[in-house]
Amino acid sequence: MQPDALCGLLAESDRLRSYAAVVLGAGTPGEVAAATGLAGRDVVKALFRLEEGGLIVTVNGRVVAASGAFKDAIREHSPGSIPEEPLDPDQERAAVLRAFMREGRLVQMPAARGKRRIVLEHIVTDFEPGVRYPERAVNAMLRIWYDDYATIRRYLVDEDLLSRENNVYWRSGGYVDTA
Repeated sequence: MQPDALCGLLAESDRLRSYAAVVLGAGTPGEVAAATGLAGRDVVKALFRLEEGGLIVTVNGRVVAASGAFKDAIREHSPGSIPEEPLDPDQERAAVLRAFMREGRLVQMPAARGKRRIVLEHIVTDFEPGVRYPERAVNAMLRIWYDDYATIRRYLVDEDLLSRENNVYWRSGGYVDTA
């Protein structure tokens, strides 16, 4: 995991407080709620995101801090490592893509529509404007990005980035590089 993604997980107050409670020994959502003073639903939501991000794990029904997450992030992304080429010239868009993509694959579909749109606009660049693709080819191309290719296909159509008729798809939106 990227160090900035770890920081992002802890940048939200409820997640930071919940993570601190887990580090200090709280092992259930009830214990975390008691230690933090947060509402139960907020604790459950925070714990879900922390587990999804790899900062906590559930062991024998109790949540515990994944102590190696920070060391792994630093080792993996040390200053001596080769810098990654930006995924987009725009820094804000590149940051969103870095948060959700690893080694050319989507690791998680963003829940926020704006971030999801950025990811989808990046993915749709694999489709040539003016070319018609059978559904089987679209599925194969999207499977490279993410195992749940049907979800991405649906989002691309819903966001008017791909159009479809009779199981044939074509690119109908997104940015086109004219250079």
